[in-house]
Amino acid sequence: MMENMPRAEVWAAIHRERTALAEGLAELTPDQWAARSLCGQWTVEEVVAHLTAAASTGRWRWIRSMAGARFDPDLHNQRRMLEQRGAGPDETLARFRAVVTSTTAPSGHTPAWLGEVVVHGEDIRRPLGLPGTPELAAVTEVARFFAERDFTVAGRTIRKGLHLVATDGPFDIGAGPEVRGSTLALVMAMAGRTDYCDELTGPGVPTLRSRIADRRPRSGGGRAADALP
Repeated sequence: MMENMPRAEVWAAIHRERTALAEGLAELTPDQWAARSLCGQWTVEEVVAHLTAAASTGRWRWIRSMAGARFDPDLHNQRRMLEQRGAGPDETLARFRAVVTSTTAPSGHTPAWLGEVVVHGEDIRRPLGLPGTPELAAVTEVARFFAERDFTVAGRTIRKGLHLVATDGPFDIGAGPEVRGSTLALVMAMAGRTDYCDELTGPGVPTLRSRIADRRPRSGGGRAADALP
């Protein structure tokens, strides 16, 4: 059985992943900032603003914001994203850099917030062809968390009845038709990104792909079971 990463180590991993992403973002052109990400309809700049919002929203502010949005996670996320989007990419990036070491989060589920930066980091890097791969230990912790519950993503629902096997690490869970691939590809599939299904093999891949396709695309969402906050 995989052991959970200690809380302090999860926060350290979050800070490292945010730092690495911020360094890569510093090299983007205006066209790249305006490019479509893998996160719904959001551009790269909007995803970065969303990450800043997530790292700036504690439990009570999250509850008030969700109540104000009538518990519509998309509306909540859109409002908080717009708060943190600057007048241009430079200001948006500066705001993100300011929260790189933040330990503020809507709940104490630290692996979920590690998943936030891992998944959204890939949402940015993948369409732009940017270098950079999250640490395997961090991605493994996210994979374990996503697979065990429907919290920020519908990971447990998506992988139900399938045997997920990482080819580059210890992640191995479930029983049924097998799905094999990198830990990162498995994480991104559980997060609802169909692009990563092309990197997976095994008889369970068609089922996995179908389940992802059946879920309504979203731009984000607080505790919505099929969307990262």
